[in-house]
Amino acid sequence: MGNLTSIVSYPERGAGGNNKYRGNCSPQVIKDLITHFGITEICDYMCGSNTTKDAADALGIKSHTYDLHSGFDLINHDIQERPGYIFWHPPYHDIIKYSGNMYCPDNVKSKHGYDPTVSDLSHIAEWSDFVKSMNYCMMKQYSSLQKGGRMAVLVGDIKKKGKLYSMLFELVKPGTLENVVIKTQHNCSSGSTRYSGNFIPIVHEYLLLLKKDDALIIPVLITQQRNADIRDIDCSTWRNVVSAVMESFPDTSCLENIYSKIDGHKKCSNNKHWKEKVRQTLQIYPEFVSTDKGKWQLLKVA
Repeated sequence: MGNLTSIVSYPERGAGGNNKYRGNCSPQVIKDLITHFGITEICDYMCGSNTTKDAADALGIKSHTYDLHSGFDLINHDIQERPGYIFWHPPYHDIIKYSGNMYCPDNVKSKHGYDPTVSDLSHIAEWSDFVKSMNYCMMKQYSSLQKGGRMAVLVGDIKKKGKLYSMLFELVKPGTLENVVIKTQHNCSSGSTRYSGNFIPIVHEYLLLLKKDDALIIPVLITQQRNADIRDIDCSTWRNVVSAVMESFPDTSCLENIYSKIDGHKKCSNNKHWKEKVRQTLQIYPEFVSTDKGKWQLLKVA
């Protein structure tokens, strides 16, 4: 058995793959997976600079590795193997565009007969579209696994213009999630750059380890974003609701405007005396202050 723990760090990249092929991972990650799980054959359907093959060769096991640049389109081509183990390191959205930078699309067209940019996940502009394609690829690979097979998926978080985009949370997770390993990153640009404001540099990735325990039935964990109205949430107190309503006004507000913002919502649907409750809330909490004009103002308090 290997020495994998819930946190791994590889300050020295090690031999394997091409360290000039941007975004590829340390071959030691794959070697540790092979050793830990006793893998005798491994597949990689987005192999990049073929780090997986080099790691497998170094440990004397068989590998099947493919990529858009070498004639395999994971979105449109069928997986030929019935894998027992898959390693997958997808592009981190469009942070690094692969076709056109790491390899020439025209060479792929002339040799393999298709335009790689069409199926290149790193060329998808919208995050939501990227997530759909990423999850399609995830499910396609998982479905190809033999019963008892495993997938190791290396993903990261992305920050653009102050907004966080998390592959970890939006990646569909089929089967049994056995472990999430935190992999520290070394020699990344965010570590040597000074940032202003509240920006926190990202210096880690996630290695998800999933197992296919059933041949037919697949438990699937999916993250869905929905908007919840605080006026309709069971656990919201009257203080929460009235404060939120007051925050929606630019300055002060009269009672009728406050009522109108709450009327018809779940918080008052089962309480025929809800207007009295609003007035009571305004009177007993220190953040609500009545002005000379008969209006109410919300103060910021700790």
